[in-house]
Amino acid sequence: MRQAKYTGIIWILLICSIQTLFAQKRNTLVIADDRLVLVMDLKVPRAEMDSILNVAGINAKGAIVKKGDFAAINNDGWQLASRQGDIVRFERLLIDVNYNPQSRPFRVTAFIPSIDGKPGYPAEVKYGVNKYAKITVYELSSGLTRFILPGFERSKRVFLSGSFNDWSTLKGAMQKTDGGWMLDVKLDPGAYEYKYIVDGRWMTDPNNLQHVDDGAGNENSVYFKYNHTFKLAGHTSAQRVMVAGDFNSWDANELVMEKTGKGWERDLYLDDGRQAYRFMADGEWITDPANPLKETNPEKINEDKYASLNSIIYLGEPVLFKLAGYPDAKSVVLAGDFDGLDESDRQLRKKGSNWVLPLVLNAGNYDYRFVVDGKPVPDPANPHYSIKSGEEWSFLAVKPNYTFKLRGHEKAKKVTLNGTLNNWAPDGYKMTFKDGEWTIKLHLKKGKYLYKFRVDGDWILDPDNRLWEQNEMHTGNSVLWVE
Repeated sequence: MRQAKYTGIIWILLICSIQTLFAQKRNTLVIADDRLVLVMDLKVPRAEMDSILNVAGINAKGAIVKKGDFAAINNDGWQLASRQGDIVRFERLLIDVNYNPQSRPFRVTAFIPSIDGKPGYPAEVKYGVNKYAKITVYELSSGLTRFILPGFERSKRVFLSGSFNDWSTLKGAMQKTDGGWMLDVKLDPGAYEYKYIVDGRWMTDPNNLQHVDDGAGNENSVYFKYNHTFKLAGHTSAQRVMVAGDFNSWDANELVMEKTGKGWERDLYLDDGRQAYRFMADGEWITDPANPLKETNPEKINEDKYASLNSIIYLGEPVLFKLAGYPDAKSVVLAGDFDGLDESDRQLRKKGSNWVLPLVLNAGNYDYRFVVDGKPVPDPANPHYSIKSGEEWSFLAVKPNYTFKLRGHEKAKKVTLNGTLNNWAPDGYKMTFKDGEWTIKLHLKKGKYLYKFRVDGDWILDPDNRLWEQNEMHTGNSVLWVE
């Protein structure tokens, strides 16, 4: 009883302090205990209104808000708490009461800890969902991600450091606001580890319930920027709806969907590639009625418990494989290192004078070739290739993020790229010559790479790269760091 009394007094004092602050400032954003509080004066100039809306991360035009149209503010998750004349107050809860309700602790499986010996960088994950006591990290309508650290008002400097800024102790300076600290960061969909540095002291996010081993004996907070929403229309009378798939080992007790006016939804981060999934409504499996892509469920036992079909989605980069000619061929199949694709998924179809196969692939590097009536055929339209076991394979980079270049050597007959990126294969990746330079594009993960060029059989360092290190043959290797 005494504790409840003290809690009530503290809450009254908090409200009074906020009201006093509002009396001093017409446009104010405050980080309170469990909410963001935004106060605006509709009489301020439009430029000042645009400024406070931008600070709050609200995608709305000041000119429209000044007229009393708050629809855009409401769409961003803010609720009108009060209005006194031209002074309006909006609140946004940091506590999501119904967020990810689960009957057991959230399971973090293979999330993180290191890549190529570098702690603190997430390994590739199939999927991810966030779990916060207070939602202090969230996406703005602008596409930026807002990090909020409530409290620490007496601290002089606070930094946000993580895998997204290479764990910098100089970047990521947070802005002090009334009631805490805030910083907006541009992130691509994916998994990220991070910490706060408060007056030189490292700490995990106190509101993030997911901590992961960083691979060096410490813990980091982990955040997932979502890129996919599962939707199931109807079934509004259901008490509990889940989504499960091969990405989470078909665990039907993990991903609870949220009820909307038209059905059910669930946001999450989902890795690129082919994903099979189903919904479960009150214990009954349901194939996605809105998705025409389906496959037979290999786990089907009986009609009562198992859906007969799985729904299929493809996330990633669309790639069209095409082979011209071979009008009399009976079968053309795509061969290569494509995980999760059986032969039926790799069958090309005849279209006019070409054989074609559209696929959606993860970012990465692929060796491939066509098999025409049992005979292997490298892609004649692709100048890049590699040699494996003495046989020629075409080479393809999906979502390439780095281009290797070698200027000159116009008279060379063959130039290849060799290094740790292809296990120093002696034949390497064949480069192409255009506009005075040899080039090839690759998709590289974060980490360190050693490489050389091979010009008509002669090994050379990259003349445009000053970074190199000695090797066992005392001929040196060029060094590339991808951050």
